[in-house]
Amino acid sequence: MIGRLRGTLVSKQPPWLLIDVGGVGYELEAPMSTIYDLPATGKEVTLLTHHAVKEDSVALYGFMHETERTLFRNLLKVSGIGAKIALAVLSGASTADFARLVHAGDVVALTKIPGIGKKTAERIVVELRDRVDGLTVSLPGMPASAGAPLDAAGEATVALQQLGYKPVEVTRLVQKVAADGDSAEAIIRKALRAALGG
Repeated sequence: MIGRLRGTLVSKQPPWLLIDVGGVGYELEAPMSTIYDLPATGKEVTLLTHHAVKEDSVALYGFMHETERTLFRNLLKVSGIGAKIALAVLSGASTADFARLVHAGDVVALTKIPGIGKKTAERIVVELRDRVDGLTVSLPGMPASAGAPLDAAGEATVALQQLGYKPVEVTRLVQKVAADGDSAEAIIRKALRAALGG
């Protein structure tokens, strides 16, 4: 099992990351909560990982904080939730906010996360209520962007679609929240908040 990686951040194309560890490039998927907190490409980064091995695939998921990895693993134990939905949960809400929603039994708010219907939200509340008590670390502050790329809205659109949002909804969200000079990460963050009614 691969539990942690430390190396050079080669690229970040949400939700994908590429980390060079001693000349070997590891491709990982990461939630937006982790991507917000990453250093610039070319810098060293240390990520906790979840190594998933299935009959037909091997996947690696990266997390900046232990609370994120713990929530991801707990979500995978809920019937009907796979890695894609678990990443969407972590991308859409901080671990602390998610814990509050579960404790409050807020099924309506949970169904705003892509891939989670009413029955799955109800299962999350029942199955995770006792497991979310330690998830109190909030979403880390997003580092300021030193010059946003020209196609920030396009990058944000692609990333949101990969998180499970429908193209029409993504276009509406991005047009609603994008401002001049915003980085792709800033647009994604604002769009996720808007989608969840935040």
